[in-house]
This record gives sequence, C-alpha cells and structure tokens, in this order.
Amino acid sequence: MRRTWTIIGVRDVALSFKWYQALFGLPATAPGHAYWGQILDADGTVLLCLHEWGSHEHPSLMSPHAPPGNGLLLFFRVEDFAPALPRARALVDRLEEEPHVNPSTGTPEFSLRDPDGYYVTVSALAAA
Repeated sequence: MRRTWTIIGVRDVALSFKWYQALFGLPATAPGHAYWGQILDADGTVLLCLHEWGSHEHPSLMSPHAPPGNGLLLFFRVEDFAPALPRARALVDRLEEEPHVNPSTGTPEFSLRDPDGYYVTVSALAAA
C-alpha cells in the first residue's frame, strides 16, 4: 500500500492542530512538537501534516510568499458528513461554499478556510 502525507505550512501548529481535530470530530490531543504535528484518523492513518513556516529550512516551507494554499485544494472525503457540517460552522464565520452536490463526484460537499487561509473541502464519502 502507498500513502501520501500532505504537509502544509502553518503559522501556529497547535492552533491548526486543534482546528483540524475539531473539524474532523477527533479527540483533542497535542501535536508531537511545537513545529510539527500529524492529524491522524482513528486507525492511525495520517490525514494531514502541519509544519511551522520556517522550521528546518525546507525550501518550500520557508515562508508563505504567495497566499497560503495557492494552487492547493485540501479535499477530504468523510463518512460522517452530516455531523461534520455543524462542526465546520462552529469553526468559521462563514463557509466558502454552502453544502451542495458536486456534479463530478455525485456527493454532497461544502468548503471553508482554515486558520491559515487554506481552502478546505469536506465531501461525503458516498452519494446521499
């Protein structure tokens, strides 16, 4: 099996860690380090990695020259779409896209921005 670890640069790992755990309805835990954390599913699958801007001199994570997420869409398929919506609404002032059915996937989805401005879409795993 192969897995992708998506890593995004963030200003505050602890803040973003808490935000994504709340969005996905995961138990609150602390990130592994002040500069790095992995959001894990209940089975230990890595959903997203958070890396503090400028730590460890990774060339693409030095500083957000372009708006964070330029050219990137974080797209998560979830089994618990209905409960994810009120969790998302509690995290932001407004959704970027209200719930609708994506004609390409045939599944309901909505979108919001995370604390660093990344565009996050949450989609149901299966069609309604």
